[in-house]
Amino acid sequence: MKRSVLFTGVGGQGVLTVANILAKAALVEGLHVLTSEVHGMAQRGGSVVCHVRIGNVHSPLISDGGADAIVSMEPVEALRNIEKIKEDGIILTDITPIIPQMVSIGKGKYPPLKEIFEEMEKRCNLITIDALNIARKAGNAITRNIVMLGALAETSIVPVPKEKILDVVKKSVPEKYVSLNEKAFVMGSKAVKK
Repeated sequence: MKRSVLFTGVGGQGVLTVANILAKAALVEGLHVLTSEVHGMAQRGGSVVCHVRIGNVHSPLISDGGADAIVSMEPVEALRNIEKIKEDGIILTDITPIIPQMVSIGKGKYPPLKEIFEEMEKRCNLITIDALNIARKAGNAITRNIVMLGALAETSIVPVPKEKILDVVKKSVPEKYVSLNEKAFVMGSKAVKK
């Protein structure tokens, strides 16, 4: 079995954190894992992409049409990487845009969300999640990446039980934030069940 998940977002959204959590959980399950990350100008709000490949794979990079899932913390970042998704793949994306600086100063335009989502639906299965709102309800907006990880864990995409992923989440955060992150993970999982 092979599974490839592409995590996307912008700097500061915890893309690398959730990718590493999934990779560690797969390792705990005894699975072979390869990862790769690209985060050039991430500290300035730039694009971040992380490849997680599980199973009998030989390259850490996901080829075009090779991703079983894209988990995106930002809608345009999912669209930017859409060539990576398989025809029967799933895109899970937060619905809240992060407006680029050039758009903020009037030198560009952010496409309407409806158009972004329609384009994704032409290519694959789409699950939209109001991760920012869910994270706030869980107790802190910073956990939106964990909300998205919980959503991914609820799908059948990754060959790792969601309880194992949650265990790694708990071990990856400081003790005082364990219950907050657990709540965010569970709420993200429930968002997909609906």
